[in-house]
Amino acid sequence: MGLTAKIRTRDGWAVSHAVVTVTDMTGTQVLRAEADAEGAVRDTTELAPGAYTVIVTAVGYAPAASSAIVTASGRAEIGTVTLARQGGTELPPPGPWTIDPAHSSVAAVAQHLGISSVHGRFTEFGGTIEIAPDDVAKSRVEAVIRAASIDTGNGMRDTHLRSGDFLDVERHPEITYRSTGVTQAGSDRWTVHGELSLHGVVRPVDLDLAYLGTGADPWGGTRAAFRATAELHREDFAMNYNQVLQAGIAAIGTTLKVELDIQAVQGDSLPRA
Repeated sequence: MGLTAKIRTRDGWAVSHAVVTVTDMTGTQVLRAEADAEGAVRDTTELAPGAYTVIVTAVGYAPAASSAIVTASGRAEIGTVTLARQGGTELPPPGPWTIDPAHSSVAAVAQHLGISSVHGRFTEFGGTIEIAPDDVAKSRVEAVIRAASIDTGNGMRDTHLRSGDFLDVERHPEITYRSTGVTQAGSDRWTVHGELSLHGVVRPVDLDLAYLGTGADPWGGTRAAFRATAELHREDFAMNYNQVLQAGIAAIGTTLKVELDIQAVQGDSLPRA
């Protein structure tokens, strides 16, 4: 009997000490519980069967409300409740923002042998974000990645990825992305339209962007967090190398899933260490 729930952020982190309030259909509060350090709520208060309203609140996050049905067992299993950072339905304050590589990641995932995934990341990159003051669609993003900084955790594989079969880092040392526009795709989701220059080929690429919120950092600055994803096809960028195994299975998938976790610092430069 009782109530169970998990409270998470948009990118899957636990929201510790979130407060869950349950009211019945008359608006009377019948339960109030606090999440633990893992974002879990486990309350043994017995609830009468029926319909209830569940409201989850946490400092710095927008409240989330949902309905719940308590069965004859007296249990209410809410499942996972996702909280958005306060202000997450709008983009950050206008002006320049600088990507902080030390607190960001640029990763890619490729299928391997048709049964598993190979994860890689680029360790050297930088970029800027300009939030337009009047028309969000005119906001801009520019990023530069050092192609030779690819790291998949396997030295032999990384050497091959830097070769002419793939990134050809001697001839194309930089991967660049420049946005051409931004459109809203939901309450806290955006589509960034832009052009990716990879392996000497320039192609339009859209990023699916979630804005996770803005907050103060320990160094007196203001930071904004974003998560973005995209899918690329290797042949679009003239990276056609592959090894076909028995039964026609390709050693490496032709699609790359790109995953970006970005922290940007307000201003046109990073704070000094």
